[in-house]
Amino acid sequence: MSTGKPVGVVLVSHSRAVAEAVAELAVGLAGGGTTAPVAAAGGTPDGGLGTSSELIAAAAAEVDRGAGVALLVDLGSAVLTVKSLLAEGDELPDGARLVDAPFVEGAVAALVTASAGADLDAVEAAASEAYDYRKV
Repeated sequence: MSTGKPVGVVLVSHSRAVAEAVAELAVGLAGGGTTAPVAAAGGTPDGGLGTSSELIAAAAAEVDRGAGVALLVDLGSAVLTVKSLLAEGDELPDGARLVDAPFVEGAVAALVTASAGADLDAVEAAASEAYDYRKV
């Protein structure tokens, strides 16, 4: 059920450039209207490759509008970083959720669905269904 507030989307990558490019792609493909809030949390604070709890928490706070935050990640240690933040319980907004989805396709599906006003469960389902997209 929609709360009238948009679900936020955070894209966590080991590379700032990758996270920002996927966010730009998702916004572009979400269609020219108003999109749900999306933020890239890529790399380390000094611009290196890796993941940063601080950047992830800041991105989640930036997109949180009270309807939940879907966090999509690129690789294994990003999963561990987000799981650690979720376990701590006070670093991420209430309703923050790690979404098991392919990074690029899932990001597009999540943002399109969130922008349509869907709730967090529907955003997660749409992103996860991207695993079923066949390319051949």
